[in-house]
Amino acid sequence: MIQFIEAKENNRRLLWNIFQKFLYEMTNYYDDEMDSDGNYPYGYFDSYFEEAGRKALLIYEDGTLVGFAMLHTYSYINAHPDNVLAEFTIFPMYRGKHLGRQTAETLFHTYRGTWELKYNERNMGAKTLWNKVTEPFWQIAHKYSDDETVLSFQTN
Repeated sequence: MIQFIEAKENNRRLLWNIFQKFLYEMTNYYDDEMDSDGNYPYGYFDSYFEEAGRKALLIYEDGTLVGFAMLHTYSYINAHPDNVLAEFTIFPMYRGKHLGRQTAETLFHTYRGTWELKYNERNMGAKTLWNKVTEPFWQIAHKYSDDETVLSFQTN
């Protein structure tokens, strides 16, 4: 069973550590470079612990940490969404077991309302996942940049 635990100050280091692995993986699609400490900068990380409109969720499946999701309410397309999926990952060893799909479906049914999410067109796994799981919500695709697409949709 999928469970979301909101990351609080006591989970900050854990989230930072797993987030760094995710950012490293994203260098397959973005030209982000490490800083002098060997970390990938992320200007909004602290905001997830300081701003009411942001949530960092640790994702557990049957008690095992399998990924994370980061939500906020800042629109990519000048709309007023209830939820924007800023970052999301299921750790590589748990992929291919439908956990991404199950987690996304659970997330959309837990946090109902208007949604946006963005993916890189070269990330075929993300593109396939997000188009498939948002299809029942009649998603609208918006060209965000040459490499990125934003999906907007509403869950009930």
